[in-house]
Amino acid sequence: MAKYTSNKSARFNLNRNKNSNTKKAKQTGIVNAGIGVMSVLLFAFIFSFSNRQTQNGVPIKAVTFPSSNETPKLATEIYEANPVLDIEVEILNGCGEPGVAARFSEFLRDKRVDVVRSENADNFDYENTILIQRNENTDGLKYVADVLKFDTKNLEKVKILIDADSDVDITLIIGKDFNTINTVKSYLNN
Repeated sequence: MAKYTSNKSARFNLNRNKNSNTKKAKQTGIVNAGIGVMSVLLFAFIFSFSNRQTQNGVPIKAVTFPSSNETPKLATEIYEANPVLDIEVEILNGCGEPGVAARFSEFLRDKRVDVVRSENADNFDYENTILIQRNENTDGLKYVADVLKFDTKNLEKVKILIDADSDVDITLIIGKDFNTINTVKSYLNN
């Protein structure tokens, strides 16, 4: 017996394929339109960026450096003339004054002390500046105390707290009284 196929079924499949092709065409059109819009925006962005990068302003004058009769020195010559001492110090800002640890670092480096760290202390409530010895380098403590004009016998200013885990010889915590240290005060005013 021959198989009978209904025309209705075949027509339904054709309509179904036609509808799905129409949907695909619409989706493809939307995607293409989106790509076109994005391309235009990208082109506009590149164009505006390139216009900002070109300069038509004031010409730059040639820079002239003053002549120096002094021959340049090598870093080793400078170091040999003024070597850094074997005293490693960390400086902690315990008063909250911005930049004070950096200024103390400059001061001690001018005195040939090796400042290895300069950062904030655990809090900003230190009233007094404290010099703390962290290992057996008593000569380093005496030198830094002498630079700061601290009396090593004053236990409020100079403390000995040996810490085997510390990587520095001395910790200097800057307190709110840092303006009363005359040697630092005169250095900061110059």
